[in-house]
Amino acid sequence: MTLIERLNDDMKTAMKNKDKARLSVIRMVRSSVKNKEIELKRPLSEDEALDVVAKELKQQKDSLVEFEQAGRDDLAEKARSEIAVLQSYLPEPLSEQELKGIIQEAITETGASSKADMGKVMRAVMPRVKGRADGQLVNRLVQESL
Repeated sequence: MTLIERLNDDMKTAMKNKDKARLSVIRMVRSSVKNKEIELKRPLSEDEALDVVAKELKQQKDSLVEFEQAGRDDLAEKARSEIAVLQSYLPEPLSEQELKGIIQEAITETGASSKADMGKVMRAVMPRVKGRADGQLVNRLVQESL
């Protein structure tokens, strides 16, 4: 079952169960997917749909930080619940150890030896960890490894 099919099925289930919070998040994601399809003028691939969900997740995490800094506990709690729903649509995240292994492989493949080669390593690593690791974490680990 593709991600888009899963979203449609889960939306129907949320409607039947009157789960307004989950339904709202699913509608938001479906809307973002549809907007991306209109922008590209074609249906999205599975990877592109995952990118849309990952982008929505990142926006919610950024909002959560802002709400917590502003002392808006009500909005922060809503953002946390939306983050939980969004994470259920993404693949299982990589552990830091698995990520370090992938980074070491990329460093070996690219022959990187200094921080000047960071771009080469990031270009090799990011496609492998797409949707399974945060870019900031990858960046930090690559810097530590070089």
